[in-house]
Amino acid sequence: MTENHQELRQRDPRAAERLHPSDTTRIARALEVILSTGRSLAEWQTERTGGIGRDVDLRPLVLLPPREWLYRRCDQRFESMFGNGAVEEVQALLARHLNPNVPIMRAIGVREIEAYLAGTLTKEEAVSAGQQATRRYAKRQYTWFAHQPPAEWPRFNDPVEPSAMPAALELLGASA
Repeated sequence: MTENHQELRQRDPRAAERLHPSDTTRIARALEVILSTGRSLAEWQTERTGGIGRDVDLRPLVLLPPREWLYRRCDQRFESMFGNGAVEEVQALLARHLNPNVPIMRAIGVREIEAYLAGTLTKEEAVSAGQQATRRYAKRQYTWFAHQPPAEWPRFNDPVEPSAMPAALELLGASA
């Protein structure tokens, strides 16, 4: 058992029971909350005050565009990021000598760009690998959104383009 998990067990036994000792990110967050506020994360999550929920009309719409369209957008986005500052951003992260297990170092594209900078991947290989990682992440999100939200939430299955907004708004009972 990790030292942080043991401390969480003393300060917030319910959270420690819920979290696996190897889930270092959630353990750190639970400790951060209790140490900085004196209240557990569960206490904060049960509190239903504040926010803008009463001031706006919120309606859910699950976006499930055709996968080919989504994957094409993922590929375009990663290629654009690669050419517009992502390489420099990863260089700056590497210069900080961060632990490779911190969340930012596990972000999509960091590993691929790091391999490109180290010369173990060509630019084309790094872009291709980053695009694949992005598509995999999008697939996991797509699958979750296809099956987890309540069945009564409307699903929008067209490409998410400006020309499709009237149809999306119609599903919400709104108009453009």
